[in-house]
Amino acid sequence: MFYAFGFERIGVVVSDLYFIDPAPEPGQDGAERGVRLELRLLEPGDLTGSIYSARPIRIDRPLWRADLLESVAGPPGSFDRTHHHPRFRDWEPGGRVFVEKLSADPLGWVGERLADLDGLLGEAGVAPGEVPPGDARALRETAPQIVEAVSRLLDGVRAGELAHAPASADPVTGARLSWL
Repeated sequence: MFYAFGFERIGVVVSDLYFIDPAPEPGQDGAERGVRLELRLLEPGDLTGSIYSARPIRIDRPLWRADLLESVAGPPGSFDRTHHHPRFRDWEPGGRVFVEKLSADPLGWVGERLADLDGLLGEAGVAPGEVPPGDARALRETAPQIVEAVSRLLDGVRAGELAHAPASADPVTGARLSWL
C-alpha cells in the first residue's frame, strides 16, 4: 500500500515494507517488516494534453527517511529495527541511525519530526530556499493525518495483511517488497 501527501515542493510518501538485506550489518540479519516513510521533493510536470488533461507529478529525490521496522523473527510491536536516515546522497541513504525515542514511540517521534521541516531539511543538507516556507506550515498542519496513515499501515503489517514475504520455494537471501 502507498500513501502520498504533497505540498508545494515537499512530499511525504509512506508504504509498507518487507526487507531482507543481502549484506546485513552485525546484529541486523534476518527479515524485517514495517513501514517506510520518506520526505521527497515533488516536481509538477507540464500538461501533456488539453487544459483538462491530467498533470504528471514526479515524486523526486529523497531527502530523509524513517523506517519503522521490526525483525520478522521478533515479537510484534518490538520496533527493534526502527531507525532513520537523516541524509541522502543523491538516491542513496546514509547509514542507519537508531534513536531510543524512535523505537519507544515511533508514531510520536515521526509526528514531532514532520512538524519540524526546517530541522529535517537542515539535517538533510538541503540548501536554504530550495523549499518554499509555506511547506513547513502545511506539513506541520498535515502531520497528524500522515501519522494516522502510518498507524493504519502498521496495523495492517501486524494483522498480516501487509509487508508480506516474497513467494519462493527457495531460500531468499535478499528482498525489498515495497513502493519505496
